[in-house]
Amino acid sequence: MARARETSNSGSRRGGRRGADRTRPRKYTRINAETVDYKDLNLLRRFLSDKGKTRGRRVTGLSRAHQRQLSVAVKRAREIALLPYVGER
Repeated sequence: MARARETSNSGSRRGGRRGADRTRPRKYTRINAETVDYKDLNLLRRFLSDKGKTRGRRVTGLSRAHQRQLSVAVKRAREIALLPYVGER
């Protein structure tokens, strides 16, 4: 015996895209430049947590391309000691 599915759109479904009609507000700020430069430390620090971790796309509101540029720029800045690997304790 198979169960009959309800066809009403009462919103009780799980998963799917909730609120897809609304645009997500930018929580931090948009990047005005086309590319993210590893030497722009003020820009990079806005997207790092106090522990030194890079904030995710859901938090920052960046596009996928800008988030990727941000992660590469942070890695380069850490490699040449412009940014610390670990945040202040």
